Amino acid sequence: MDDKKKFRPNPDLKLMDQVRQVLRYYHYRYNTEKTYCDWILRYIKFHGSATHPKDMGKREIEAFLSHLATTLKVSESTQKQALNAIIFLYRSVLDIQIDEKLEHIASKRHRLPPLVLTQKEVQQAFNHMTGLHLLMARLIYGSGLRLMECIRLRVKDLDFERNLIYVYDAKGGKSRTTVFPKTLAAELKIQVEMVKRIHDDDLAKGFGAVYIPEALSRKYTNAAKEFRWQYVFPSKTLSKDPRSGVMRRHHVLSSGLQKAFKTAVNKAGIQKAATCHTLRHSFATHMLEKGICSNIRVLQEMMGHADVKTTEIYTHVMEKDITAVTSPLDMMTPP
Repeated sequence: MDDKKKFRPNPDLKLMDQVRQVLRYYHYRYNTEKTYCDWILRYIKFHGSATHPKDMGKREIEAFLSHLATTLKVSESTQKQALNAIIFLYRSVLDIQIDEKLEHIASKRHRLPPLVLTQKEVQQAFNHMTGLHLLMARLIYGSGLRLMECIRLRVKDLDFERNLIYVYDAKGGKSRTTVFPKTLAAELKIQVEMVKRIHDDDLAKGFGAVYIPEALSRKYTNAAKEFRWQYVFPSKTLSKDPRSGVMRRHHVLSSGLQKAFKTAVNKAGIQKAATCHTLRHSFATHMLEKGICSNIRVLQEMMGHADVKTTEIYTHVMEKDITAVTSPLDMMTPP
C-alpha cells in the first residue's frame, strides 16, 4: 500500500478505537471487526496488558502464535486468522512493518473430506423443520449457498425470470451467480411480498432504511430505503446499528437457523455431525452424483471457489457405482 494514500488513525484515540477506525475506513465487515479486535485483545493480554504492542514485535508474535498451536491446539485456519489480525494491527494501525519471517510453531493441518448427507438424510432433516428456517435450509441446499450468503440475500438478488440467484461480495470479496430452485419460487415470492408489507409499514413509521455499502450510500442517498435493497429474511424487530447508531431492520441472526437445523438432525436420528454448511457440501456432491452438473468448472463457478482443486474435493466423497466393474480375477481364463 502506498504510504501517501495509507489511512492514519487518530492518535488521540485509545488503541482499540484506532483499530476499529481503520477497519471501518477500509470497509471490513462488522463480524471481521469483532473477530480482529478479539484476537488483538487476546494478544495484548497474553503478554500482560501493561505492555503496549508497539513495544513488542516478532518474538512476542511468535510466542503467542506458538501458544495457540501447542497449548490451545487451535486449527491451522484459526491460527492464520489470529496472525492476520495481529499483522493488521502492526501494519495498518501502528504503521510498523514486520518484515522478518515469523518462525512460530504452526498448527497441524487436518484436511478432512467434506461431510455430506444423502438426499434421504437431507429430506429426513427437512421433515423436522418448519416455516422460515425450513425455507432457508432448502435454499442453502438447493443453491449451494453459504449460511451468511443466504442470510444476507437482498430482494434484488432473486431473479425469478431467469431462475438465478446473484451472490454479491461473498467470501474473498467475490460475486457470482448460482441456480435458483424452481420448487422454491412460489414460497420465495410470498416471502418477498411479506417483506414488502414490513417495509411499507417501516416507512410509514419513519424508518425503512437498511444497511448498504458506504460508497453506494454516498452516491445514492435514498437507496437504503428502496425496496430492492431490503433483506429477503429480515429481523422481526428494528435494532440500532452498532457502528452508526441508526435504527434499522437488519437480517435475521444466523444462530436461529443453525439451532433449528441441529435440532432437526437430532430428531431425524442422523448420527452425522451435520451443520448448515453440510447442506452446501451436499448440494455440490449431489450435483456431481446425479450428473446434473458434469462440468466441474460450472460447479466451481456456482460454489464460488477460487481454485478448481477445492471443487474437485467433492469427487472424492461421491457415491460411486462399482457394480458394473469387473474384477480382474473374473477376467482370467480358467486353467
